[in-house]
Amino acid sequence: MLNRCMLGLLFFFLTALLNAADELPKTLLSERGKELLADDFSKQPDKAVWKIAKGKWEAIDGATKASEIKDDKHPGVIRHALAFKDAVFQFDFKFDGGKVTTLSINDAKEHVCRVLMTPTGFRAQKDDHDHDGPDKALPFAQKAVKLDDGQWHTMVVEILGDSIAATLDGKATSFGSHELIGTQKANFGFTVGGESVWYRNIKVWEATASKDWEATKAKLKEAK
Repeated sequence: MLNRCMLGLLFFFLTALLNAADELPKTLLSERGKELLADDFSKQPDKAVWKIAKGKWEAIDGATKASEIKDDKHPGVIRHALAFKDAVFQFDFKFDGGKVTTLSINDAKEHVCRVLMTPTGFRAQKDDHDHDGPDKALPFAQKAVKLDDGQWHTMVVEILGDSIAATLDGKATSFGSHELIGTQKANFGFTVGGESVWYRNIKVWEATASKDWEATKAKLKEAK
C-alpha cells in the first residue's frame, strides 16, 4: 500500500514538473492564437525558409551561434518571410562576445520596428522607415539589465495594433506605440553585431487583444 502511495506521489510531482516546463511566459497585451512558426534552431537554419544575408550562422550543441563577419562590414542578418499584422514572438538568446543583437520586424520594403539587445540592456523601437527622408527611428523605454552573464534569457515580443511590448524573462518591459507598427508586415529576422550571440526556441503566434489590454496599455505608458 505504501509503495503504491509513493508511486502515486512520484507520478504527481513528475507531471507537475513537466507541466511547469511546458508553461509559456505570460503575455501582457495579447492572447496567443494559431502558431505561425516554431523552430528550435537546434539544426542548421533551413535555407528554404531562412535567408542568411550576412554573417555566420551555425548550429552547435542544440542551438544556433550567430556571428558578424568583419569583412562584411555589416551586422550578421538572417530573415524569415512571414505575413502578419499582430503577433507574439518568443525566443531564447545568450550573449557570447556579441555587442548587439536585434529582432527586426519589416514590411515588404523597409524596417518597421525592432527590439534591440546589448550586454547592458534592451529596448523596443519604431524604426526609420525611409532612411533619406524625414522619418526617424523612435526609441522606446530603455531597460538596464545585465545580459552578458553567460545565461540564456527569454524575450517575449507582442505586436498588437500600433503597439509593441518587449518583456525580458517575465520581468522588465519596454513598451511604445506608433502608427507604423500597426501596418502589414512581410518578414522578421535577427541581426548580430560583434563576435557572437546564441539563439534557440523561436516561436511565433497570431495575436488577439486580451480582455484588459487597453488598461494594461495605459499602465505601461505611465510606467515609462
